[in-house]
Amino acid sequence: MPFGNRDEWESTADQLLLAVRPHATPRRALINLPGSRPSWSGPRSDGLEGYARTFLLAAFRVAGAEGHDPHGHLARYAEGLTAGTEKPVSDSELTKEAPESWPLMADVRQAVVESASIALALRLTRPWLWDTLDERTRARTVDWLLPALAPSPVDNNWWLFGLTVAGFLQDIGIATDRPRATIDRSLARIEEWHLGDGWYSDGPNRAFDHYNAWALHFYPVLHAHLAGDETLLARYGPRLHAQLEAETRMFDANGAPMPYGRSLTYRFAAAAAPWLGELTGHTPLSPGATRRLASGTLRYFLDRGAVGADGLLTLGWHGPYAPVIQSYSGPASPYWAAKGFLGLLLPAGHPAWTDPEEPLPAETRDAVTTLGPPNMLIQSTAADGLVRLHNHGSNHVGPDEDPGYARFAYSTRTGPTHDSADNHFALRIDGAWTQRGPARPLAGGPGWAASAHTPAPGIRVASATAVHGRAELRAHLVTGAPEGTPVRQTGWACDGRVTAQLHPLHGYTTARDLPTGSTLAAARTRTAALDGRTTAGDTLFAALASLTAEPDPAPVITLADVRITGHTIEVTWRDGSTAELSLGH
Repeated sequence: MPFGNRDEWESTADQLLLAVRPHATPRRALINLPGSRPSWSGPRSDGLEGYARTFLLAAFRVAGAEGHDPHGHLARYAEGLTAGTEKPVSDSELTKEAPESWPLMADVRQAVVESASIALALRLTRPWLWDTLDERTRARTVDWLLPALAPSPVDNNWWLFGLTVAGFLQDIGIATDRPRATIDRSLARIEEWHLGDGWYSDGPNRAFDHYNAWALHFYPVLHAHLAGDETLLARYGPRLHAQLEAETRMFDANGAPMPYGRSLTYRFAAAAAPWLGELTGHTPLSPGATRRLASGTLRYFLDRGAVGADGLLTLGWHGPYAPVIQSYSGPASPYWAAKGFLGLLLPAGHPAWTDPEEPLPAETRDAVTTLGPPNMLIQSTAADGLVRLHNHGSNHVGPDEDPGYARFAYSTRTGPTHDSADNHFALRIDGAWTQRGPARPLAGGPGWAASAHTPAPGIRVASATAVHGRAELRAHLVTGAPEGTPVRQTGWACDGRVTAQLHPLHGYTTARDLPTGSTLAAARTRTAALDGRTTAGDTLFAALASLTAEPDPAPVITLADVRITGHTIEVTWRDGSTAELSLGH
């Protein structure tokens, strides 16, 4: 059943806001949600996070209703603003005189993140909140916000928090030269990370993920829109449009966004960019398709336990799920999902609320989209509405391999696993299976992409994926490994609700089925695996794979005819179309 009625969106926002009220401190400055552990920033910061992120939700709710606030949300946040800015302190300086004061940004850098939500909420609700405050509270609030205008302490999307604070301060006429400088500096920094087609890396690496949607486009485009800055909107609006051409193909027909990258507990914040495209007129989607996407995503999570019995958003994906929680996440972190309610800024009579819903790209036809800058493939099948992402260029480099980036493939109805790796190619060296590490893009084209990685010193693996319909050709050329080194290719981690296949073509000698534990989609999974060994010199390995929700699917080997000559693989798909992969140097 469609979930697109604007009244339902407002009601859902109200329910989420009412549920956090019992956890507010007496003067409303902190919202201390229950949780098994605090974030690495400490409990005072977590309480600020609870205030800031739910305030943003309240702002969308009330600003979209032109100030109509039947539940009195803004009055509570105004009271909290007064108490929170009364005497900002660090966690180590908690005193009876300032039991609800917010942490200083100089002491707790997470406060920089939350300052952006507070500033944006104040900007959106200015006529009904900021303009009603006494001068003393306004001055203290400005003093607390001003440190956010300094250069970002983290070199990634955090630069845009200062931009967002600057936009509000510029609107209210505070230190206009300094906010302008912050905006210019922030935009200049992210410009270095824009690689084309609307794709930004989240910092000076190759981390392409949902931060494109809920941060790197969200803040600049929304700032330009609110400021009425046509010059900025002319620069960043077309980028948003281009990125939405791809982003909107990453949603399953059932509403699920692609579970890849980090901060997945923000869930339906993934709908923020499609709403923003509709709000600013920079979108490839029709109004009815925008609502179908956003409403489907919200309903997907509400129907699967994202909100607990107490009415609070849980840390996880469907329900609580610890493996997707980052160390910076606290009990209130999931409320960045508030960004998914951006569509409430569209008035009730807007076509996005009144036009009939239209199908998502995944529902209309089989499609393969090659994403040039991130070097990824999006593969969708209309028969089941399932979407897969094949990764040959997105990384998040750190001391430990991140399952949210390191897999060769992701889907809207599976993994990733967090023990034995699904959709992975590894060598067994010194008694352990290798990790993928950073993937270096090699090339890509219609329906295929290739990359290389170095799993161990002196060893190089060149990998390629070609896809068509539900079929996937996976190939790897291993160079520099000692003869006889064991290798393993794994497939999709499933629990039986979808069907995964993995068929050896070249280089593999043994097939097996592995227990792979829980994923964000299932409590227990099993994953097919193919084993082989390297030979003298370069060794090529190839397999066909498939993931489908269709009943009784035909064997994947019937979907393609494959011919291998040296390091070149030629494939003829069932409809007669062809592809060629060459993994030679």
